[in-house]
Amino acid sequence: MHVPIKVDYAVRALVDISMNVPTGGFVRAADTAERTSIPKAYLAQVLHSLRKAGFITSTRGPNGGHALALEASNIKLSQIMALLDTSDSLVQCLGDSQSCCQLPSCAQRYVWQNVEQAVYGVLDAVSIADLSRQTLSIRPDAAATYSARKIATG
Repeated sequence: MHVPIKVDYAVRALVDISMNVPTGGFVRAADTAERTSIPKAYLAQVLHSLRKAGFITSTRGPNGGHALALEASNIKLSQIMALLDTSDSLVQCLGDSQSCCQLPSCAQRYVWQNVEQAVYGVLDAVSIADLSRQTLSIRPDAAATYSARKIATG
């Protein structure tokens, strides 16, 4: 299974925003780009997709930026994958049973279905809050303006 770079960037950006947004404020895209090593132009596309889908809010101006529109605990990796992964199933026959001439006698199809279900089960069990907590435990200095309350309650 391949995780598209757009999904990786979106998850990194959401974790960064959740860890660095001041209470009632916003995180500048330039700051997120610098902390996460995401190219600014690509980050702008990702943030636009996340805003359109309702995961973040954005405001313009000198005090503008981005903030989570939902609690970090309510944003699951499976949702981000569903939003930004445009690829079909793990193998073509899972998405289109008509494409496989081996389908009536193919035992592999069930293996790939189980693999795909397991992966999505893991993605559905992990939230942005979970990743933020884990990031903070690995790198306690990761969020200078981090709100422990937000992740602890997330």
